[in-house]
Amino acid sequence: MAREWTDLFTVDEERARAAVASQEEQPEKRGRFFKRLRQNLKKTREALGAELTQTLFDTLDEETWERLEEALIMADVGAKATAEIVGRLETEATTGGVTDPQALQARLAELLAAAAKPAGDPRIDLRHGPTVIMVCGINGTGKTTSIGKLAHVLTHELGQRVVLGAADTFRAAAVEQLQIWGTRAGVEVVTGKPNTDPASVAYEAVRRGRESGADVVIVDTAGRLHTQLPLMEELSKVRRVVEKLMPGAPHEILLTVDATTGQNGLRQAAEFSKVAPVSGIVLTKLDGSAKGGIAIAIAQELSIPVKLIGIGEALEDLRPFDADDFAGALVKPDEVVAPQG
Repeated sequence: MAREWTDLFTVDEERARAAVASQEEQPEKRGRFFKRLRQNLKKTREALGAELTQTLFDTLDEETWERLEEALIMADVGAKATAEIVGRLETEATTGGVTDPQALQARLAELLAAAAKPAGDPRIDLRHGPTVIMVCGINGTGKTTSIGKLAHVLTHELGQRVVLGAADTFRAAAVEQLQIWGTRAGVEVVTGKPNTDPASVAYEAVRRGRESGADVVIVDTAGRLHTQLPLMEELSKVRRVVEKLMPGAPHEILLTVDATTGQNGLRQAAEFSKVAPVSGIVLTKLDGSAKGGIAIAIAQELSIPVKLIGIGEALEDLRPFDADDFAGALVKPDEVVAPQG
């Protein structure tokens, strides 16, 4: 899974070399982010509570596995993933001879990380000329903010030429918010008049991106509940209009999910996938959630990879999702925690 931006995005070789060189100049960034990740997963760690400390595995009996199962369910890892993880760990402990508490703790982190990695390519290919990314989600999930941060990263760390499409034409101040981010990132923002058909703005953004030689066009769509059928159909229309202009587009459909909503976020992802083929999840507000395990539930039950996570308000708090670091930050005791790799 992605660790650095060059691990998440596929770009042309020249830009990839430049991006890698830039990242190698600042090796301390990764360590700092891991510390922030662990700190901002504190609420989920507290929800898991003392159950996942090393002492859990001092005595291996039926109560041990029940306590572990309850802790994972409370963190919204999901029933399916929890049953598989606990069952596997119990089998390894009882028949495989893995009984050392520290080894079991490390193995639990490995199983959680594996569960967060669905089949398929977690990368985003930016070589379509332009690559069109459509971002959707319900109101309040941090959709527009995530788009702004992503545009900044693509522009300043990967050297991509980016155009933003303000297709959220109904929410008050949505266009202005995106324009502010566009100014910060130094990218063009295509807008329409208030209450303009969102599909027409998306169409114009893609057209402008092609004409200007942009590498990436990111289309912001209006927030909508997954139960609002007319608005969900509108989302489908935006996708069809974009595809008509540029066959194969949108190349990525990212769904922002608020981690604090837990299992409701899983239902949102399932419903959005019915009208638009969601290719990745942007899991936001992990810093305020006790339900961070939802990243694993989404991967297991929907086979949709979490590609980006948001753990705060700062620009650098949007990062590629790394399952190994995520699992380690959740369950490993402080004295053995370190970024993987």
